[in-house]
Amino acid sequence: MRRFCISVFCLLAVCSQAQTNKKVISKTPSAPKLVVGIVVDQMRWDYLYRYANRFGSGGFRRMMNEGFNCQNTMIPYTPTVTAAGHACVYTGSVPNIHGITGNNWYDSKLNKGMYCTEDANVKSVGTPTKDGQMSPKNMLTTSICDELRIATNNRGKVIGIALKDRGAILPAGHNANAAYWYDNDNASFVTSTWYMNSLPTWVNDFNNRKTPDSLMALGWNTLYPIATYTQSTADEKPYEGKYKGIDKTSFPYNFSGNKNTDNWDMIRSAPQGNTLTAEFAKTALLSEGLGKDSITDFLAVSFSSPDYIGHQFGPNSIENEDDYLRLDKELASFFLFLDKEVGKGQYTVFLSADHAVAHVPGYSIENKLPGGTYSNSLFTKEINKVLKEKLGLDSLVVTIMNYQVHLNHPLLKAKELDEEKITNWIIEYLYKQDVVSQAFSLHEMMEQPMNKTLQERIGNGYYPGRSGDIQLIPKPGFVDAGKTGTSHGLWNPYDSHIPLLFMGWGVQQGSTHRETYMTDIAATVAAILKIQIPNGCVGKVIEEVVK
Repeated sequence: MRRFCISVFCLLAVCSQAQTNKKVISKTPSAPKLVVGIVVDQMRWDYLYRYANRFGSGGFRRMMNEGFNCQNTMIPYTPTVTAAGHACVYTGSVPNIHGITGNNWYDSKLNKGMYCTEDANVKSVGTPTKDGQMSPKNMLTTSICDELRIATNNRGKVIGIALKDRGAILPAGHNANAAYWYDNDNASFVTSTWYMNSLPTWVNDFNNRKTPDSLMALGWNTLYPIATYTQSTADEKPYEGKYKGIDKTSFPYNFSGNKNTDNWDMIRSAPQGNTLTAEFAKTALLSEGLGKDSITDFLAVSFSSPDYIGHQFGPNSIENEDDYLRLDKELASFFLFLDKEVGKGQYTVFLSADHAVAHVPGYSIENKLPGGTYSNSLFTKEINKVLKEKLGLDSLVVTIMNYQVHLNHPLLKAKELDEEKITNWIIEYLYKQDVVSQAFSLHEMMEQPMNKTLQERIGNGYYPGRSGDIQLIPKPGFVDAGKTGTSHGLWNPYDSHIPLLFMGWGVQQGSTHRETYMTDIAATVAAILKIQIPNGCVGKVIEEVVK
């Protein structure tokens, strides 16, 4: 009898434990409720540490402390520009496969220039202008957002948001529920008929508030006393760009003297653009119910304003530093919002950049660093001038775009000209220019004596029909720019070393200094979600990230 009672007691204990375990398992989500992808347009990796002592605890620092930090993340292709960067983050692929070779490219099959997201077959929604005639059709592969839609049988919602159309459209992919971008002419977020035929009520309500007007009325002054910005140059520099209607490059900036329509455009180039983006993203999450059930949703947000500010003032300016200090506060507010609305530990977030940026050439010269400016348009003009003198024909070079020379193939064919001879002459011309490091025919790229990394990155950026005939590589520090401001687009670390942070559901805490790549992001997110990687993905899972 005693043995029987003991057996019954043990059985009841096992059943009780099984019930307890069952409860624990049932409370453990099998996937995050929401994935938030954040791309900061034109963020250098070193900003994480250069401004670290001024960051609060809730933004960049929270991600670095609570999440996983990939310290040595590189872009594995060139040109390093916005459209290619956003496409690569979300497809895990490279321009050689997904076809987004730049913000613009010259299509040799169509014999015309193309914008990365242009689509004449769709109509604008929310604006009478052509700013809404955009879609992801020029991107030839799926994004991680597309794969989430497939994996959830289209039940998981996907929304892309940015001031730039390309920053919203390319991440969200082909089958997104929506992508919204900012239209200067109406100070409104708009979309296209690729996604819907009319804007949702909540978008119209947001637009009708004319938030850009109230934000720009605040002007821009530094968060802290200007003397404390010791990580940056003096405030007024001749090589910094000016705002329209403002005849200085120093704080404070008063935007109220400009017309509303000017401010609607200028908000892109001020920290208020980050605020506008964040507020629209929060409204989208609440209005669309993102992260409210067990089916994973995806919110892709790109902060475009740092790119405009960086181009205008450069990475060593007080404007740039203050913008990132303010963005840090926006992120902290956004993460607290996610904690409340989705639940802390119930969402996964990653943060990276589409590219970084070079020093302003004027800054380099001022500090005796290698670098300077040159002009692709001037190269094009001079080459065509000499070729006309030699051959009597105009415009044998159509353009120099994305650091590549595009020949006029219809004219070459019609006149039965020797393409190889003309190509060799252009290469010789380029080598005579002091700013040029290398120049060679892209058709003979694999035969060129060059560093293996450089060769790989140029190859990864090449797509037939959308790339040129001759590759131009400037010396380090040289930028195709004017007297003020700076740019990006090259393979060099100042353009290609970007931050990569993960935080939240399914993410280990830690960091690594081993080399990782922009293309690894989509593969890693796919591993966390346990879904298929995008169909052109060449990246690898960053195994240390995945819990």
